[in-house]
Amino acid sequence: MKRMIIFASGGGTNAENLIKFFQNSDNASVIQLLTNNPHAKVLDRAKNLNVSALSFNRVAFTKTNDVLNLLKAAKPDLIILAGFLWKFPEFILNEFENKVINVHPALLPKFGGKGMYGMHVHKAVVENNETETGITIHYVNENYDEGATIFQAKCPVLPTDTAEDVAAKIHELEMEHFPKVVDKLLATI
Repeated sequence: MKRMIIFASGGGTNAENLIKFFQNSDNASVIQLLTNNPHAKVLDRAKNLNVSALSFNRVAFTKTNDVLNLLKAAKPDLIILAGFLWKFPEFILNEFENKVINVHPALLPKFGGKGMYGMHVHKAVVENNETETGITIHYVNENYDEGATIFQAKCPVLPTDTAEDVAAKIHELEMEHFPKVVDKLLATI
């Protein structure tokens, strides 16, 4: 049985979708959810789905081995960032090489990097008159949104689309593709 840990910072719809997708799987399960936001709605979602959930602060994540030791003890096969807004520390990435992935709400390398998340991305897509956008599922490295691409899915951006319209299209792509891509990736680990 493959073991996954999800990191999230906010509402947690992607985390919830992943947890539900793997709930009845014989191959993999989400064993824990971790968040940097003690007030994140994702904590309620995890609790409602009977998944252990913990919050941590920046010191525990970046300055000490607290989060690293928790991860090492849990022995995850895959660490999934699903709306997690902090940069992952290199010392944790080094311990879990090619085992940390992220979903980004744009077609990287466009609209990636520090500060490019959520509505910031969708507004930039609309302001730049893009004709298409999408999601990128990628490995996490020491730089924001620069790890190797695993999968991309595209959708059109219409001239009349608002950032909210783009957000809705991206959400649909995430809900449809993220769990399936994770499932396929787990089969190769």
